[in-house]
Amino acid sequence: MKTFLLKIEPVIWLLFGQGIMIGTMLLTGWILVVGLLLPMGIVDAEALSYERAHMLGSNIIGKLVLAALLVLPLWKGAHHVRSISVDLGGGDRDALVGGIVYLIALVGSILGIIAVVRL
Repeated sequence: MKTFLLKIEPVIWLLFGQGIMIGTMLLTGWILVVGLLLPMGIVDAEALSYERAHMLGSNIIGKLVLAALLVLPLWKGAHHVRSISVDLGGGDRDALVGGIVYLIALVGSILGIIAVVRL
């Protein structure tokens, strides 16, 4: 398992880096709009209506963005959990922890992509 994790490490780092980008740029803006600006009345609630959200999820660009918002943070979180496990003295369990968290991220990614495609 350890050799397999080492072989796919570049792919995991790519997904991790893109998860950081998505989390920093898009999710921060989403939290700002939905968590602060909308309740304060600065942004009109009609901007987040069902019809507009459905239009976003209906075209291919919107589906790609939604899939990225679901999938990439899963890989970022999985890599962070693996790194924290190693940092806290779990180096001997690295292959097991890495396998479990990346499997969870893979299953979550597949389920997220299926959910977006079915929109």
